[in-house]
Amino acid sequence: MGRQSDFEPRGKRVICFGEVMAELADLQADTARVGVGGDTFNTAVYLARLGTSVRYATALGMDPFSLRIRKRMATEGVGDDLVMTSPDRNCGLYAIEVDSTGERSFTYWRSQSAARQFLDMPRSIPVIAEMAKADVLYLSGISLSLFQTPSQQDRLVDLVGAVRRNGGQVVFDTNYRPAGWASKAQARDTIRAVMPMVSLALPTFEDEQALFGFERVEDCSDFWREAGVGEVIVKCGPRGAWSSRDGDWVATPEVIKPLDTTGAGDSFNAGYLHARLSGASCRQSIARAHALAAAVLGVRGALLPTGVPLPGQFEEQDR
Repeated sequence: MGRQSDFEPRGKRVICFGEVMAELADLQADTARVGVGGDTFNTAVYLARLGTSVRYATALGMDPFSLRIRKRMATEGVGDDLVMTSPDRNCGLYAIEVDSTGERSFTYWRSQSAARQFLDMPRSIPVIAEMAKADVLYLSGISLSLFQTPSQQDRLVDLVGAVRRNGGQVVFDTNYRPAGWASKAQARDTIRAVMPMVSLALPTFEDEQALFGFERVEDCSDFWREAGVGEVIVKCGPRGAWSSRDGDWVATPEVIKPLDTTGAGDSFNAGYLHARLSGASCRQSIARAHALAAAVLGVRGALLPTGVPLPGQFEEQDR
Protein backbone atom coordinates (compact mmCIF):
# COMPACT_ATOMS: atom_id res chain seq x y z
CA MET A 1 0.00 0.00 0.00
CA GLY A 2 1.29 3.47 -0.89
CA ARG A 3 1.80 6.30 1.55
CA GLN A 4 -1.61 7.28 2.84
CA SER A 5 -2.86 10.78 2.03
CA ASP A 6 -5.36 11.31 4.83
CA PHE A 7 -8.20 13.78 4.50
CA GLU A 8 -7.73 16.43 7.18
CA PRO A 9 -10.65 18.90 7.38
CA ARG A 10 -8.59 21.82 8.61
CA GLY A 11 -9.61 24.43 6.00
CA LYS A 12 -13.07 25.12 4.62
CA ARG A 13 -12.50 27.16 1.47
CA VAL A 14 -13.54 24.93 -1.43
CA ILE A 15 -12.93 25.38 -5.15
CA CYS A 16 -14.94 23.17 -7.51
CA PHE A 17 -13.57 22.67 -11.01
CA GLY A 18 -15.31 21.51 -14.17
CA GLU A 19 -18.01 22.49 -16.63
CA VAL A 20 -21.41 24.14 -16.19
CA MET A 21 -23.90 23.61 -18.99
CA ALA A 22 -27.32 24.72 -20.06
CA GLU A 23 -29.82 21.94 -19.36
CA LEU A 24 -32.93 20.99 -21.33
CA ALA A 25 -35.25 18.93 -19.14
CA ASP A 26 -38.92 17.91 -18.89
CA LEU A 27 -38.89 17.34 -22.64
CA GLN A 28 -42.33 17.42 -24.23
CA ALA A 29 -43.43 17.39 -27.85
CA ASP A 30 -42.84 21.11 -28.32
CA THR A 31 -41.40 22.38 -25.04
CA ALA A 32 -38.57 21.88 -22.55
CA ARG A 33 -37.51 23.46 -19.28
CA VAL A 34 -34.20 25.33 -19.51
CA GLY A 35 -31.97 24.99 -16.47
CA VAL A 36 -28.34 24.85 -15.44
CA GLY A 37 -26.31 21.81 -14.45
CA GLY A 38 -23.06 19.88 -14.41
CA ASP A 39 -21.72 17.36 -11.91
CA THR A 40 -19.20 19.49 -10.02
CA PHE A 41 -21.43 22.55 -10.32
CA ASN A 42 -24.32 20.68 -8.71
CA THR A 43 -22.00 19.81 -5.83
CA ALA A 44 -20.87 23.45 -5.58
CA VAL A 45 -24.48 24.64 -5.35
CA TYR A 46 -25.32 22.22 -2.55
CA LEU A 47 -22.13 23.09 -0.69
CA ALA A 48 -23.06 26.78 -0.86
CA ARG A 49 -26.61 26.11 0.30
CA LEU A 50 -25.25 24.11 3.23
CA GLY A 51 -23.06 27.03 4.24
CA THR A 52 -19.63 26.07 2.88
CA SER A 53 -17.62 28.82 1.19
CA VAL A 54 -17.25 27.68 -2.43
CA ARG A 55 -15.93 29.11 -5.69
CA TYR A 56 -16.26 27.60 -9.14
CA ALA A 57 -13.51 27.44 -11.77
CA THR A 58 -14.44 27.07 -15.44
CA ALA A 59 -14.77 28.99 -18.70
CA LEU A 60 -18.01 30.29 -20.20
CA GLY A 61 -18.93 32.19 -23.34
CA MET A 62 -20.78 35.43 -23.94
CA ASP A 63 -23.98 33.73 -25.10
CA PRO A 64 -27.36 34.04 -23.31
CA PHE A 65 -27.02 30.59 -21.71
CA SER A 66 -23.60 31.52 -20.27
CA LEU A 67 -25.11 34.70 -18.84
CA ARG A 68 -27.89 32.59 -17.32
CA ILE A 69 -25.24 30.40 -15.66
CA ARG A 70 -23.45 33.41 -14.18
CA LYS A 71 -26.73 34.70 -12.77
CA ARG A 72 -27.42 31.29 -11.22
CA MET A 73 -23.99 31.30 -9.58
CA ALA A 74 -24.74 34.70 -8.06
CA THR A 75 -28.16 33.54 -6.86
CA GLU A 76 -26.69 30.42 -5.25
CA GLY A 77 -23.75 32.19 -3.61
CA VAL A 78 -21.15 30.31 -5.66
CA GLY A 79 -18.11 32.54 -6.26
CA ASP A 80 -17.42 33.22 -9.95
CA ASP A 81 -14.09 35.08 -9.79
CA LEU A 82 -12.35 32.00 -11.25
CA VAL A 83 -14.71 31.85 -14.25
CA MET A 84 -13.00 32.96 -17.46
CA THR A 85 -14.81 34.26 -20.56
CA SER A 86 -14.19 32.94 -24.06
CA PRO A 87 -14.89 35.44 -26.87
CA ASP A 88 -15.49 32.75 -29.49
CA ARG A 89 -17.10 29.76 -27.72
CA ASN A 90 -20.35 29.17 -25.86
CA CYS A 91 -21.24 27.02 -22.87
CA GLY A 92 -22.08 23.37 -23.40
CA LEU A 93 -25.63 22.07 -23.65
CA TYR A 94 -27.27 18.81 -22.68
CA ALA A 95 -30.75 17.31 -22.80
CA ILE A 96 -31.92 14.90 -20.12
CA GLU A 97 -34.63 12.26 -20.30
CA VAL A 98 -35.88 10.17 -17.37
CA ASP A 99 -37.52 6.74 -17.63
CA SER A 100 -40.25 5.25 -15.48
CA THR A 101 -37.75 4.02 -12.86
CA GLY A 102 -36.16 7.45 -12.42
CA GLU A 103 -33.01 6.55 -14.37
CA ARG A 104 -31.77 9.21 -16.73
CA SER A 105 -30.09 9.40 -20.11
CA PHE A 106 -28.25 12.36 -21.61
CA THR A 107 -27.61 13.88 -25.02
CA TYR A 108 -24.70 16.32 -25.13
CA TRP A 109 -23.59 19.22 -27.32
CA ARG A 110 -20.30 20.19 -25.69
CA SER A 111 -17.36 19.30 -27.94
CA GLN A 112 -16.68 23.01 -28.60
CA SER A 113 -17.63 24.38 -25.19
CA ALA A 114 -15.68 27.23 -23.65
CA ALA A 115 -14.75 25.06 -20.66
CA ARG A 116 -12.47 22.96 -22.88
CA GLN A 117 -10.34 26.07 -23.47
CA PHE A 118 -9.81 26.64 -19.75
CA LEU A 119 -6.16 25.55 -19.55
CA ASP A 120 -5.16 27.42 -22.71
CA MET A 121 -6.75 30.82 -22.12
CA PRO A 122 -4.58 33.92 -21.50
CA ARG A 123 -5.88 34.38 -17.95
CA SER A 124 -5.46 30.72 -17.02
CA ILE A 125 -2.04 31.16 -15.38
CA PRO A 126 -3.19 33.44 -12.52
CA VAL A 127 -6.46 31.50 -12.17
CA ILE A 128 -4.65 28.18 -11.84
CA ALA A 129 -2.23 29.78 -9.34
CA GLU A 130 -5.23 30.83 -7.25
CA MET A 131 -6.77 27.36 -7.51
CA ALA A 132 -3.53 25.87 -6.19
CA LYS A 133 -4.10 27.78 -2.92
CA ALA A 134 -7.46 26.08 -2.24
CA ASP A 135 -8.06 24.43 1.12
CA VAL A 136 -10.05 21.86 -0.87
CA LEU A 137 -10.04 21.30 -4.63
CA TYR A 138 -13.04 19.25 -5.78
CA LEU A 139 -13.08 17.71 -9.26
CA SER A 140 -14.29 14.63 -11.09
CA GLY A 141 -13.57 12.31 -13.96
CA ILE A 142 -15.78 14.54 -16.07
CA SER A 143 -13.53 17.49 -15.17
CA LEU A 144 -10.50 15.48 -16.34
CA SER A 145 -12.22 14.41 -19.58
CA LEU A 146 -12.43 18.03 -20.74
CA PHE A 147 -8.67 18.07 -21.34
CA GLN A 148 -7.24 15.20 -23.35
CA THR A 149 -3.99 16.32 -24.94
CA PRO A 150 -0.82 15.17 -23.16
CA SER A 151 0.20 18.75 -22.35
CA GLN A 152 -3.21 19.56 -20.87
CA GLN A 153 -3.17 16.41 -18.76
CA ASP A 154 0.31 17.24 -17.50
CA ARG A 155 -0.94 20.67 -16.42
CA LEU A 156 -3.89 19.10 -14.62
CA VAL A 157 -1.62 16.75 -12.72
CA ASP A 158 0.63 19.71 -11.87
CA LEU A 159 -2.37 21.66 -10.54
CA VAL A 160 -3.54 18.80 -8.33
CA GLY A 161 0.00 18.30 -7.08
CA ALA A 162 0.36 22.01 -6.31
CA VAL A 163 -2.76 21.94 -4.14
CA ARG A 164 -1.24 19.14 -2.08
CA ARG A 165 2.18 20.80 -1.86
CA ASN A 166 0.47 23.94 -0.57
CA GLY A 167 -1.21 21.94 2.19
CA GLY A 168 -4.64 21.65 0.56
CA GLN A 169 -6.86 18.61 0.12
CA VAL A 170 -8.01 17.04 -3.17
CA VAL A 171 -11.46 15.46 -3.33
CA PHE A 172 -12.34 13.34 -6.37
CA ASP A 173 -15.35 11.48 -7.81
CA THR A 174 -14.59 9.15 -10.74
CA ASN A 175 -17.96 9.92 -12.38
CA TYR A 176 -16.98 7.90 -15.44
CA ARG A 177 -18.93 8.78 -18.59
CA PRO A 178 -17.58 6.79 -21.59
CA ALA A 179 -18.82 9.35 -24.14
CA GLY A 180 -16.45 11.94 -22.69
CA TRP A 181 -13.29 9.93 -23.37
CA ALA A 182 -11.45 8.79 -26.49
CA SER A 183 -11.12 5.33 -24.91
CA LYS A 184 -11.50 3.50 -21.64
CA ALA A 185 -7.71 3.14 -21.47
CA GLN A 186 -7.29 6.91 -21.67
CA ALA A 187 -9.76 7.41 -18.84
CA ARG A 188 -8.00 4.83 -16.67
CA ASP A 189 -4.55 6.29 -17.32
CA THR A 190 -5.63 9.87 -16.63
CA ILE A 191 -7.42 8.99 -13.41
CA ARG A 192 -4.52 6.84 -12.22
CA ALA A 193 -2.18 9.81 -12.71
CA VAL A 194 -4.29 11.87 -10.30
CA MET A 195 -5.08 9.18 -7.73
CA PRO A 196 -1.89 9.42 -5.62
CA MET A 197 -2.65 13.08 -4.87
CA VAL A 198 -6.27 12.49 -3.81
CA SER A 199 -6.99 12.54 -0.10
CA LEU A 200 -10.76 11.85 -0.26
CA ALA A 201 -12.32 9.70 -3.00
CA LEU A 202 -16.09 9.54 -3.47
CA PRO A 203 -16.59 7.07 -6.34
CA THR A 204 -19.79 5.33 -7.39
CA PHE A 205 -19.37 1.56 -7.58
CA GLU A 206 -21.26 1.28 -10.87
CA ASP A 207 -18.77 3.68 -12.51
CA GLU A 208 -15.82 1.84 -10.99
CA GLN A 209 -17.14 -1.49 -12.29
CA ALA A 210 -17.48 -0.08 -15.80
CA LEU A 211 -14.01 1.48 -15.81
CA PHE A 212 -11.86 -0.89 -13.74
CA GLY A 213 -13.91 -4.11 -13.69
CA PHE A 214 -14.28 -4.55 -9.94
CA GLU A 215 -16.60 -7.30 -8.74
CA ARG A 216 -16.71 -6.30 -5.08
CA VAL A 217 -17.05 -2.94 -3.38
CA GLU A 218 -14.21 -3.85 -1.04
CA ASP A 219 -11.91 -4.35 -4.06
CA CYS A 220 -12.78 -0.87 -5.28
CA SER A 221 -12.02 0.64 -1.88
CA ASP A 222 -8.71 -1.26 -1.64
CA PHE A 223 -7.71 -0.05 -5.12
CA TRP A 224 -7.97 3.58 -4.03
CA ARG A 225 -6.34 2.91 -0.68
CA GLU A 226 -3.40 1.17 -2.37
CA ALA A 227 -2.90 4.30 -4.49
CA GLY A 228 -2.41 6.22 -1.24
CA VAL A 229 -5.91 7.69 -0.77
CA GLY A 230 -6.61 7.88 2.94
CA GLU A 231 -10.41 8.13 2.88
CA VAL A 232 -12.62 6.31 0.38
CA ILE A 233 -16.42 6.37 0.40
CA VAL A 234 -17.95 4.13 -2.28
CA LYS A 235 -21.53 5.03 -3.19
CA CYS A 236 -23.70 2.00 -4.00
CA GLY A 237 -27.22 3.36 -4.53
CA PRO A 238 -29.95 1.67 -2.47
CA ARG A 239 -27.39 -0.59 -0.80
CA GLY A 240 -25.76 2.33 0.97
CA ALA A 241 -22.13 3.48 1.03
CA TRP A 242 -18.93 1.72 2.03
CA SER A 243 -16.52 3.56 4.30
CA SER A 244 -12.85 2.62 4.12
CA ARG A 245 -12.28 4.33 7.48
CA ASP A 246 -14.80 2.05 9.20
CA GLY A 247 -14.46 -0.99 6.94
CA ASP A 248 -18.23 -1.21 6.94
CA TRP A 249 -21.49 -0.16 5.28
CA VAL A 250 -23.70 2.78 6.19
CA ALA A 251 -27.19 2.00 4.92
CA THR A 252 -29.40 4.46 3.08
CA PRO A 253 -32.59 5.72 4.70
CA GLU A 254 -35.78 4.22 3.37
CA VAL A 255 -36.42 5.91 0.04
CA ILE A 256 -39.62 5.87 -1.95
CA LYS A 257 -39.35 5.01 -5.64
CA PRO A 258 -36.93 7.57 -7.13
CA LEU A 259 -38.57 10.20 -9.27
CA ASP A 260 -35.27 11.22 -10.89
CA THR A 261 -31.74 10.03 -10.07
CA THR A 262 -30.11 13.10 -11.63
CA GLY A 263 -27.73 14.80 -9.21
CA ALA A 264 -28.11 12.24 -6.41
CA GLY A 265 -24.40 11.42 -6.34
CA ASP A 266 -23.44 15.09 -6.66
CA SER A 267 -25.61 16.03 -3.69
CA PHE A 268 -24.27 13.07 -1.68
CA ASN A 269 -20.75 14.36 -2.27
CA ALA A 270 -21.72 17.85 -1.12
CA GLY A 271 -23.47 16.55 1.99
CA TYR A 272 -20.52 14.35 2.90
CA LEU A 273 -17.86 16.99 2.28
CA HIS A 274 -19.75 19.72 4.15
CA ALA A 275 -20.27 17.44 7.14
CA ARG A 276 -16.61 16.36 7.25
CA LEU A 277 -15.45 19.97 6.99
CA SER A 278 -17.80 20.76 9.86
CA GLY A 279 -16.18 18.14 12.11
CA ALA A 280 -18.53 15.19 11.67
CA SER A 281 -17.19 11.63 11.59
CA CYS A 282 -17.20 9.54 8.41
CA ARG A 283 -20.30 7.62 9.51
CA GLN A 284 -22.15 10.77 10.53
CA SER A 285 -21.18 12.40 7.25
CA ILE A 286 -22.42 9.44 5.20
CA ALA A 287 -25.75 9.45 7.03
CA ARG A 288 -26.22 13.15 6.35
CA ALA A 289 -25.15 12.74 2.73
CA HIS A 290 -27.69 9.93 2.32
CA ALA A 291 -30.44 12.19 3.67
CA LEU A 292 -29.65 14.96 1.19
CA ALA A 293 -29.38 12.54 -1.76
CA ALA A 294 -32.73 10.98 -0.80
CA ALA A 295 -34.38 14.40 -0.98
CA VAL A 296 -32.87 15.00 -4.42
CA LEU A 297 -34.15 11.62 -5.65
CA GLY A 298 -37.68 12.84 -4.93
CA VAL A 299 -37.65 15.81 -7.33
CA ARG A 300 -37.14 16.37 -11.04
CA GLY A 301 -33.69 17.60 -11.97
CA ALA A 302 -30.36 17.79 -10.20
CA LEU A 303 -31.11 20.78 -7.98
CA LEU A 304 -33.79 21.08 -5.33
CA PRO A 305 -35.89 24.24 -5.72
CA THR A 306 -34.22 27.31 -4.25
CA GLY A 307 -35.28 27.96 -0.67
CA VAL A 308 -36.17 24.36 0.18
CA PRO A 309 -34.58 23.44 3.56
CA LEU A 310 -31.91 20.78 3.11
CA PRO A 311 -31.67 17.65 5.25
CA GLY A 312 -27.92 18.28 5.34
CA GLN A 313 -28.24 21.68 7.02
CA PHE A 314 -26.91 20.31 10.25
CA GLU A 315 -27.02 21.33 13.85
CA GLU A 316 -25.20 24.52 14.79
CA GLN A 317 -22.54 22.62 16.73
CA ASP A 318 -21.51 20.83 13.52
CA ARG A 319 -20.70 24.03 11.66
